[in-house]
Amino acid sequence: MDLQWMDGPQAERFTLYMDSLAACLRHRDRIEPFRRYCVGLLLPGERKSVEPMAARLRPDRTAAEHQALLHFVGQSSWEADALLRTVRHEVLPVMTASQPVASWIIDDTGFPKQGPHSVGVARQYCGELGKQDNCQVAVSLSVATSNASLPIAWRLYLPEIWARDTERRNVAKVPAKVTFQTKQEIALAQIRAAVADGVPKGVLLADAGYGNTSSFRDALTELGLTYVVGVQGNIVVWPPGTEPAVPAWSGRGRKPTR
Repeated sequence: MDLQWMDGPQAERFTLYMDSLAACLRHRDRIEPFRRYCVGLLLPGERKSVEPMAARLRPDRTAAEHQALLHFVGQSSWEADALLRTVRHEVLPVMTASQPVASWIIDDTGFPKQGPHSVGVARQYCGELGKQDNCQVAVSLSVATSNASLPIAWRLYLPEIWARDTERRNVAKVPAKVTFQTKQEIALAQIRAAVADGVPKGVLLADAGYGNTSSFRDALTELGLTYVVGVQGNIVVWPPGTEPAVPAWSGRGRKPTR
């Protein structure tokens, strides 16, 4: 693998980092394609799909490299959560060596798609486009200092129309254990796992897509987390120590119940 674009110390650090991540891949025959794929992501070039990466990695045998990378990306399996935990254990101590964790950030990311076959693709809001369109959406939890951030959890959102379509799930090889969950439920599962793993806490930040749901905010309180979340303008609030009261009945019409 050509690392001439790195100097000696950088190449050594990169190799050690790849070694730690490769332990999560389960099979030894996946390690070298994994390394080459990561190098391909780091090499100069705007397009990071498999074909142009193969051309940059092995210009003398592009077709064979293309097939090898396609097989690695499309057929190999490993435990994604274990890989993310390893990344966190490697990177977070470096991030926090001079600065503490300041915040946890819940967000979702949209990936525009043209066709209907990618897992979870549907017409839904895409942040990259700023509108509803055909896309995939992933929910993530990141931890951040004042200078850097690190995704520590990442999960593709499976819309309900996908979750109940058995034929579509089978074709796309969606595991039977994956059921429909709202984005708020996915985010809370990620947050609870981070708390259980002892990740250094920070102020949790989220937009109104999450913060407007009272059950989401209540769960954060139960977990002992301080949070700053967006809410929509029509949300109803009342001062501490008070609670909503049913208006007195005027004697006419139905008695108020809410």
